[in-house]
Amino acid sequence: MADAITPSQIAHRSDLPNLPSDWRWVQFSETCDRVSVGYVGPTTEFFTDGPEGICFLRSQNVRPGKLDFEDAISITPEFHKKIKKSQLSAGDILIVRVGANRGDCCVVPTGMGELNCANIVFARPKHATGFHAYFFQSELGRNLLLSASVGAAQGVINTGSVATMPVPFPPLAIQKRIAGILSAYDELIENCQRRVNILESMARVLYREWFVYFRFPGNETVSRISTSDVDGPLGWEFSKLGDICELRKDQYREVDHSALPLLDLSRMPSRSLAPSDTGTPDELSTSRILFTKGDTLFGAIRCYLHKVVAVHYPGVTNTSVLVLRPKADYFRTLLSIVLSDIDTIRWAEKQSTGTKMPVINWNVFQGMSIAIPSKALAMSFEEIAGPMLDEIGVLATKIEN
Repeated sequence: MADAITPSQIAHRSDLPNLPSDWRWVQFSETCDRVSVGYVGPTTEFFTDGPEGICFLRSQNVRPGKLDFEDAISITPEFHKKIKKSQLSAGDILIVRVGANRGDCCVVPTGMGELNCANIVFARPKHATGFHAYFFQSELGRNLLLSASVGAAQGVINTGSVATMPVPFPPLAIQKRIAGILSAYDELIENCQRRVNILESMARVLYREWFVYFRFPGNETVSRISTSDVDGPLGWEFSKLGDICELRKDQYREVDHSALPLLDLSRMPSRSLAPSDTGTPDELSTSRILFTKGDTLFGAIRCYLHKVVAVHYPGVTNTSVLVLRPKADYFRTLLSIVLSDIDTIRWAEKQSTGTKMPVINWNVFQGMSIAIPSKALAMSFEEIAGPMLDEIGVLATKIEN
């Protein structure tokens, strides 16, 4: 168990940076009316789908800087009243204490109504400036949180250690100013992300209309061919993935490019990442593969097949990633969307082999059947969808900055 830190010990810690003269290091509990943990115990019997249910937040609902309600559940009002100690209020700071996203932190926004939580550390600040939530999202703050973990097999952030954790305490006016600036950036990021989602949806809908349902411009005048092997427009090639792209194997052994390991690839299909130097040599295999603008990266390991990214900058990645380059410029956007399509990912899952860590081999992957349109139609698709992909890259760069 992590040792509790007394105020006198904080002053002598060499691992804490120096602060401005009007700032000081304090125990986190000094800034809060309460530091506690959400309900711990069986809850399934209290779940409800009724409209009267109270939102019950769990670890997966707390993401860096925001709440995610995609998998949120509700509990009965009676159970909510019974576990009063884990009821949340606007301005509370939530910290994930266990699981894959341990250390993620956000603030309960205003206007959420009644909320309750399970197995989450939460703090009720005396002054809801939002400053310390941003501190815990910083590299130093997150490291301090993770250092408060106990347990060997599965680390759990200790609530008492969070309460005694050292945090910087500037004057309230400065806290509000810093949090105000960062929250404005958060709003810009959120706006950019919404635009990315819209552009991605537009490109994907256009792809499925033209290349899955074959409702492309002029399709009324094109005859269909239908056999046991082929069903689609006459004049299209029903061929293989390897006919529109090639696997790049250019190796580079000096990391002076942006390093993009497999784990840093976007979790969302066909998202475009901005250049970043977060990757380190230790995260990459000895042999690194070069990629360049216009390539699409595909995670080859079964559990990472959903990691598909169209890149807008040069860099290096590891050999667990397939670097695929279109054989013609007008296949660039089409290739990116084909690779991130759910049907492609499911096909790759079925074809992946290996006992310990199944992978999709390129020799197999390149044989996946696809419908290849005429050059004129492929160019038309690139003219419409290509700028969408480029704009996603611009927005991703803004988000990264």
